[in-house]
Amino acid sequence: MKTNKHFFFGLLVVLYSCNTQTEKVFVKPNVIIILTDDQGWGDLSFNGNTNLSTSNIDAIAYEGAVMKNFFVQPVCSPTRAELLTGQYFPRLGVYATSAGGERMDLGVPTIAEIFKNSGYQTAAYGKWHNGMQPPYHPNSRGFDDFYGFCSGHWGNYFSPMLEHNGKITKGEGFLVDDLVNHGIDFISENKDEPFFLYLPLNTPHSPMQSPDQYWAKFENKQLVKKYQGSEEEDEQFTKAALAMVENIDWNVGRLNTYLEESGLQENTIIIFMSDNGPNGWRWNGHMRGKKGSTDEGGVKSPFFIKWPKKIEANSSSQQIMSSIDLLPTLSSLANISLADSIKLDGIDLSKNLLHSEYPLKDRVVYNHWNGNTSIRTQRYRLDQENRLYDMEVDNAQKNDISSELVLIKDSLVNLKTNWEKEVKVAVFAREESSSNLLPGEISKSIKPKEKRLFPIGAKDFPFTQLPARDGIAHGTIKRSNRWPNDSFYTNWTSINDSITWDVKILESGTFEVFLYYTCKVEDIGTELELTFKTSKITRKIIEAHDPPLIGKEKDRSPRMESYVKDFTKVKMGNIKLDKGSGTLVLKTIDIPGNHSIDFRLLNFKSIN
Repeated sequence: MKTNKHFFFGLLVVLYSCNTQTEKVFVKPNVIIILTDDQGWGDLSFNGNTNLSTSNIDAIAYEGAVMKNFFVQPVCSPTRAELLTGQYFPRLGVYATSAGGERMDLGVPTIAEIFKNSGYQTAAYGKWHNGMQPPYHPNSRGFDDFYGFCSGHWGNYFSPMLEHNGKITKGEGFLVDDLVNHGIDFISENKDEPFFLYLPLNTPHSPMQSPDQYWAKFENKQLVKKYQGSEEEDEQFTKAALAMVENIDWNVGRLNTYLEESGLQENTIIIFMSDNGPNGWRWNGHMRGKKGSTDEGGVKSPFFIKWPKKIEANSSSQQIMSSIDLLPTLSSLANISLADSIKLDGIDLSKNLLHSEYPLKDRVVYNHWNGNTSIRTQRYRLDQENRLYDMEVDNAQKNDISSELVLIKDSLVNLKTNWEKEVKVAVFAREESSSNLLPGEISKSIKPKEKRLFPIGAKDFPFTQLPARDGIAHGTIKRSNRWPNDSFYTNWTSINDSITWDVKILESGTFEVFLYYTCKVEDIGTELELTFKTSKITRKIIEAHDPPLIGKEKDRSPRMESYVKDFTKVKMGNIKLDKGSGTLVLKTIDIPGNHSIDFRLLNFKSIN
């Protein structure tokens, strides 16, 4: 009997051990978000555009799920802020796409911070567009590694000046290729631990530049799918955009191939989406509106998500989804519990992704820009003029049915009015809000909560850039272009001229200051002075650097942004800055020739 007892006891141990071994242990999935810039819903062969082929992007849809009603905001910074925080952008203090208005409120957790605190390695490579100076910089908002640019657009896509964690560097080759190279390197370095990779690619945003092999395919191509509306399509611009999208597709293919070869594909969530509608009048599924518009065509984005063996291949959902939903949804998919203190406008739609037949949630999403608000339900869109459209049969928004469905229209008007009050956007008369404001300027309807100064000296972040974009010119100095993001200052002809920044020194310290400039031979000897309160350093320019403007020779369609130059740097010196707020002033104290320098940026390096 004693032997039998031992036998049965051993059998129980074996059975228990087997059961334990077969229990599924949750493995944190890797997450990759690919966000394109100014790509329309219709710029994909998956969505019916026969002018181009996007087989690698389409494969994410075929091998995963498609959210057929996914919406973003009409312009860049607002969508990015919502993706990162799960909140509507006016709540975050985002009111512009340049000059500091693109910055999100501090203290609001980002998706990167949440994943990082849950054991993920995090990186962002590309166009950030939510703040340049720490603590607004991506390294301050949860990303361990950042490579790219923080402005809203860039003036050159071929080996341009970029930054790596605040340090100025030079890119290698075509920018999108370079960014994806960094993404693959990051994955390679972190393949044994979970990673969160954000790839906010810079194309097809203008300037319309693409490698020769992609442009060659489209330069003389006869477009089949064309824009059909009251506006005129610029076919040269369209061809350039499509060439840029095919380059993106090639890079998506490289990324997918690397995941497969590394054995990482099965436990990696990949998302593909865009930040707003197309940046020109081109075929977009006959929807009304483009970038900058709150109509369907300005805010509908492709949304493809793949997670092998978890998300059913070739599945889809009609569920209304928005950029605000990414943070709660991805957190849920990664089994990350969100603190009750995290405020969200977005909702968890993970069950709709994992189960295509999951019941649709009854909700609305809001789109806003420049005094215009529209709202979208599962079936209807109420536009900025309170016209009502049945989007199931009228995605072109041609037939206003508000007089037929008065109760629905009135209820949506009430929702819109309450939302505008809640997020504190101002409502203007239609004749005011329909001004000539173009994407990139300040939204007339959103006022900053308070004047945000440009910070210098954030703890644990050695570099702080102050570009021409964020400065204010005085006297004869002119900006190289009305669009600030990639601009520089020129026409500096008088010692009475200056460039100023309203800054806040976060901690007292000593900083090594580098000046990025160009200077003609005849203007050598120009002497500059940088002052903040009682602190001052001066620097005489003793080396000429007069490169030509670049960009035009690579543009496939004329640009509206500034051309750029190859600026060089010189150390101005070390300056002691005391904690507090004030005006930083850069001026010329001696101009031996006819002009001072052309100015691009200052970079402060903490040496404490």
